[in-house]
Amino acid sequence: MRPVDTNADQIPLVVELSAAEFRDRLQEALAIYVAAMGYPRGTEYHRAPMWTEHVQRSGWCGVGAVVPADPSTESDAVDRLVAVAYGYRGAPEQWWHQQVRTGLRHTGWTLDRIDTILDDYFELTELHVHPDAQGHRLGETLLLRLLDRRPERGVLLSTPEVADEDNRAWRLYRRLGFTDVLRHFRFAGDNRPFAVLGRNLPLGRSLSAGL
Repeated sequence: MRPVDTNADQIPLVVELSAAEFRDRLQEALAIYVAAMGYPRGTEYHRAPMWTEHVQRSGWCGVGAVVPADPSTESDAVDRLVAVAYGYRGAPEQWWHQQVRTGLRHTGWTLDRIDTILDDYFELTELHVHPDAQGHRLGETLLLRLLDRRPERGVLLSTPEVADEDNRAWRLYRRLGFTDVLRHFRFAGDNRPFAVLGRNLPLGRSLSAGL
């Protein structure tokens, strides 16, 4: 892993993850996902094939946060992964893309407006911080790094609906300028309501009326 934009004394360190590194640390990443989402043990086995397939998609990139190992404690100590985020370029053949397009059409969006959103976007697929590492804006650091220098016109994500938008994820997305694209949407096979949020890229550019 290669540390990026971090100070020497900063713990944990934000690192880029190559596809190979992500696959090597897949079980660690999935354990963070299960802990952060409060899912039952064993959920990771169902998600592993999907995450493995995602790595092969066009424009995939990933970042993580690691707590450096203390070499004074164990000679074979390794860095501990405590947060992970990844995404890739959205495309019409992808299930998520198709679901969102259908949802937008059902809410009355015109095809031109839908195309404005879905023709050129980065899908923020996963962003998870282990509960033990939360509360230090680590998720924001990962998200900013992940979206840095992305070539797409915008970024989209889906997140579970929460009463009054009162959790860390919602506060992060609102703080970074994400706005509503689709609310209270139910993806096929999941009864939970989700929100689809988006904003323009790069992050320094203000959000346009089109998104």
